[in-house]
Amino acid sequence: MELSCRTEYALLALLELAGHYPQQEPLQIKQIAAQQQIPERYLEQLLATLRRGGFVQSQRGAKGGYLLIQEPWKITLFDVVNCLDGTEHQKKEPLVETVESAVVEEIWQDVCGSVREVLKRYTLQDLSDKRDSRRQMNIMYYI
Repeated sequence: MELSCRTEYALLALLELAGHYPQQEPLQIKQIAAQQQIPERYLEQLLATLRRGGFVQSQRGAKGGYLLIQEPWKITLFDVVNCLDGTEHQKKEPLVETVESAVVEEIWQDVCGSVREVLKRYTLQDLSDKRDSRRQMNIMYYI
């Protein structure tokens, strides 16, 4: 299983916005793109999807940009992945109907259920806390 590029970029953008949530300070696409090394055109599309999903809002004007609508501790990674990629993938028909294919499908469903549970356990706030902790460790390392 892999984290899609689309989901990774969206999480990075949301993480950047979460860092500015307490100040309710909007960030421009250029700022987010530069800070997280995301192509601006691609980020525009992701933010539009996240806006439709109810995670961010855009603010027009000279001091405009994007802000989180919800608190970072209320946004789970599952919510974000579901918004971007959908979690309910269509079940494909097995190549051959056999006992073995049924066993493989059963195990695969178990794996997918476990992934969903892990994604539901973590929030943007958890990611933000982990980031801050690592930054602090890097600062201490250089002292």
